[in-house]
Amino acid sequence: MSSAVCRRVLQTAGSAPAASSGSWSRIVSSCCSRLRAGPRNEARRGMSVSGRGNMNVFNREMKKRQKNWAASLQDGHHYDYLRDEVGCRVADRVYDIARTFPLALDIGGGKSHIAEHLSKEVVERVFLTDVSEKTLMRQSEMPTHRVLADEEFLPFKENTFDLVVSSLSLHWINDLPGALKQIHQVLKPDGVFIGAMVGGETLYELRCSLQLAETEREGGFSPHISPYTAVTDLGNLLGQAGFNMLTVDTDEVQVHYPGIFEVMTDLQGMGESNCAWNRRSLLHRDTILAAAAIYKEMYGNEDGSIPATFEILYMIGWKPHESQAKPAKRGSATVSFGDLSKISQPTNTNKS
Repeated sequence: MSSAVCRRVLQTAGSAPAASSGSWSRIVSSCCSRLRAGPRNEARRGMSVSGRGNMNVFNREMKKRQKNWAASLQDGHHYDYLRDEVGCRVADRVYDIARTFPLALDIGGGKSHIAEHLSKEVVERVFLTDVSEKTLMRQSEMPTHRVLADEEFLPFKENTFDLVVSSLSLHWINDLPGALKQIHQVLKPDGVFIGAMVGGETLYELRCSLQLAETEREGGFSPHISPYTAVTDLGNLLGQAGFNMLTVDTDEVQVHYPGIFEVMTDLQGMGESNCAWNRRSLLHRDTILAAAAIYKEMYGNEDGSIPATFEILYMIGWKPHESQAKPAKRGSATVSFGDLSKISQPTNTNKS
């Protein structure tokens, strides 16, 4: 691959009804140079169970190193196109709420991908956290209070924030139910949580191509794409964490690349490489070349590019408060459905 310029096209495809409105399709052109060797993969390990009794799927220390490495790239801003797009959509959902938030918390948003789209008229003060110290060091136009913190262990008191937001960070958390409960705790009553995470069938083209190539060349396949949360599970997780007045919707964003190598390069540049404990540490050259051919054959576009699909799950949940509207008690209705059907029937009138 000799081209120095990589043209990426972001498209919103078949999205479900969302809280925000407007067209979000756009074309993003950026220069991308060849990356140096990425973070050294560790030996393959099996999934373990943490001391708290939760499944330990992801190596959080490796994810920290991956994000630090991505933040140290001189041209790192060229890989922020997806985070900028999703951060803008999360900020748009904040604007849909007709109120001012004195104090907000952005979880896992080191480069201010959400905060840079917010105004002081809507959010007066923002605390921004990230597990990566180098990501937090990146400057942004929006003034924020930056705190080095793991998304799984929020160092804040209960009932502190009026708003909590998060964009493309929660899909790397081992204990998602526990993290949502912590978010619920740090919110003030009648506070709102607005989040976005990668989920569903994200990168199914890359997953399928690697599995088929590995099966053909090596007689079996290993996981190379991390597991993702299904949209059908989000409502239950938010409800179990204590949120009410829930909204869950999904967008499908497709990014078009010249080939599979550009897909994998950009994932590294985003800090989105796989960090699951059971990942395979090495991909053979023959397997990668076979996967590239399968990718283009199965999913390639007429212009020679290939699509990579990202399914973005959006969630909104409120911390309960006595001022919020509540559903009527069961059996409190004063009119039956039978009576309503009689009312709606047209009256026959005969004119002589």
